[in-house]
Amino acid sequence: MKALISIDYTNDFVATEGALTTGEPGQKIEAALVELTKSFTEENDFVVYAIDRHDENDPYHPESKLFPPHNIAETDGRALYGSLAELYQETKGLENVYWIDKRHYSAFSGTDLDIRLRERGITEVHLTGVCTDICVLHTAIDAYNLGYKIVVHQSAVASFDQVGHEWALRHFANTLGATVIE
Repeated sequence: MKALISIDYTNDFVATEGALTTGEPGQKIEAALVELTKSFTEENDFVVYAIDRHDENDPYHPESKLFPPHNIAETDGRALYGSLAELYQETKGLENVYWIDKRHYSAFSGTDLDIRLRERGITEVHLTGVCTDICVLHTAIDAYNLGYKIVVHQSAVASFDQVGHEWALRHFANTLGATVIE
């Protein structure tokens, strides 16, 4: 059994005016990311939207010292970007579509993702979204440590740091044993 984890494809991370945007690299993956998400949804595979959520002016969150405020709860910056937002609205009531608010880089950290995957017998996770070298990477590392088979769709991940993006793609394959699909 397999699942798709769509990570942080929001206005703040993708839109040109986003608070912590990947910009053009993130925008270029939209079609591939949406098509993949549609495919998983239509095949009745488990589709997880793992979306960063921060509280405004949270002095305790370590990211507040590293990055500008982003994905603040109840803001347009946290909304899904482009046609992925439309797809989510069309499918959000389906049994195989699940939304997770995440507070840290990894979709597994502080969430019930591992429990949700295991109760469905899922052993393989497919990763899409942004940023390749931050949230996608940390999710992949946790998936590896939890024993999941990992598939990363190169056409559906992006970063604001091209060097980091390329490094992460090599790391997925060479260190985590992930399958990287072009």
